Amino acid sequence: MAVCARLCGVGPSRGCRRRGAQREQRREGPADSEPDTDAEEERIEGARLGQGEAPASAPAARAPLSLLELPPELLVQIFGSLPGTDLPSLARVCSTFRRILRTDTIWRRRCREEYGVCENLRKLEITGVSCRDVYAKRINPRVKSGRFMKILPDYEHMEYRDVYTCLLHRYRHILGLWQPDIGPYGGLLNVVVDGLFIIGWMYLPPHDPHVDDPMRFKPLFRIHLMERKSATVECMYGHKGPHNGHIQIVKKDEFSTKCNQTDHHRMSGGRQEEFRTWLREEWGRTLEDIFHEHMQELILMKFIYTSQYDNCLTYRRIYLPPSSPADLLNPGLFKGTYGSHGLEIVMLSFHGKKAKGTKITGDPNIPAGQQTVEIDLAHPIQLPDIENLRNFNELSRIVLEVQEQVRREQQQQEEEEGQDEEEGRSRQGDSQQAEPPAQRDDAGAEGTEAAGAAAAQESAPNSQPFVLPVGVISRNEDYPRTCRMCFYGTGLIAGHGFTSPERTPGIFILFDDDRFGFIWLELKSFSLYSRIKVSFQNAEAPSREAFDEMLKNIQSMTT
Repeated sequence: MAVCARLCGVGPSRGCRRRGAQREQRREGPADSEPDTDAEEERIEGARLGQGEAPASAPAARAPLSLLELPPELLVQIFGSLPGTDLPSLARVCSTFRRILRTDTIWRRRCREEYGVCENLRKLEITGVSCRDVYAKRINPRVKSGRFMKILPDYEHMEYRDVYTCLLHRYRHILGLWQPDIGPYGGLLNVVVDGLFIIGWMYLPPHDPHVDDPMRFKPLFRIHLMERKSATVECMYGHKGPHNGHIQIVKKDEFSTKCNQTDHHRMSGGRQEEFRTWLREEWGRTLEDIFHEHMQELILMKFIYTSQYDNCLTYRRIYLPPSSPADLLNPGLFKGTYGSHGLEIVMLSFHGKKAKGTKITGDPNIPAGQQTVEIDLAHPIQLPDIENLRNFNELSRIVLEVQEQVRREQQQQEEEEGQDEEEGRSRQGDSQQAEPPAQRDDAGAEGTEAAGAAAAQESAPNSQPFVLPVGVISRNEDYPRTCRMCFYGTGLIAGHGFTSPERTPGIFILFDDDRFGFIWLELKSFSLYSRIKVSFQNAEAPSREAFDEMLKNIQSMTT
């Protein structure tokens, strides 16, 4: 409060305004002006002098009457603590503020605190920089001397104000997680501030079937400043280095990229060399190593479909699922095995008594955006002993019994809802009085089911032996041999082109906090999922409603 009082012109003691006025009279008025004889002021001044303070009339101790009287270095600290979006308005107040806001220290602090930029524009070096960063941030080398070749851009004449206003603030809306519109295949793009660049990294699953391996990633585009006050967008697709590109923010939560030099994507050996290179990057093998004819067709189909875009894509924002202490495990992104389609990315989210797995990357059968698995947390399954578990018929019998139980419960619930609607229509006059009890009954039913699921989790053992039944196909034989819990669930299957989709029964197996599996009874197939352990920034949903709306939007794109 004392600081605010000084800045507003109200000093720490009574009569400070009066002393200022009388000081002006002594400076401008006659010599016989009336002196300041306020006894209370003299008493306060005497007390201050007794404590070793300077007299209030001394110019060095006078409290500033406005921000303009503060030292410039203090104003730099104050302005540097304000959000960068407020500084342009502050610069329009007066010429002094405008001159102080040209101090680069202010903008460097805003770049660091708002976007995490820690690099020094004057001391950029490549010492200790990873090969990935040098690849993503390099420029076309130019020989400056016989012994030096320029690798990183020259920022000697750049200012942090330009970095903030022309790069970071201008493209702030594209930071975060995005899903490209590549037909049924989808994808996962993470746009981040990386040093003095904004880079779009495409995340790719590890090579099939190594589901526990870390994710792979490659740059698709980058944005940076090149010795001028305008951002440069460059396409990173292909193997000839960065080249001219363009980014357009179409609307909220959607943007598009375009390559202006698609000839940089071509290789000297033609399409055959491009296919062989893509196959090594995508699958980590050659076509001769893939003996399954159906898999060869799927691989060739994906190459033809995805390569036609030439990095001219539209992206739609996706959010990470919100979490709750009551969740069975932490929601998030997982890598999963999908037979001949290879590894795909799935988002696991919890919705009350249900858990849903939504495809972020997909295939011609079940495209990206569709709900691949749904877990019924209200119906846990107790596995048989290890010997009976090897018998597929025994496991199938247990799951089908639960399926029949779920069907009866759903039918009973639909009948009760129909009866409630009929009673409500017959008593339209007092429908407002009849609705609250119905809502309380629904809430009670959900609470009972949630309590039942929680009780099942508490009563289940910490771990129990697990083995796949004989006849169930798994791409990865290195699956865990113990599990925590199992639940009834359904999986989505369809023909090529997403024809005749239907949900079939299956069993969800929770192995640990980072891995789960799903047995597809009708396909006699097993999918293993492993968590993607990457910290994604700017990916939190603003609300639960926004996340649910995002799921509906990405699903409607491929329905």
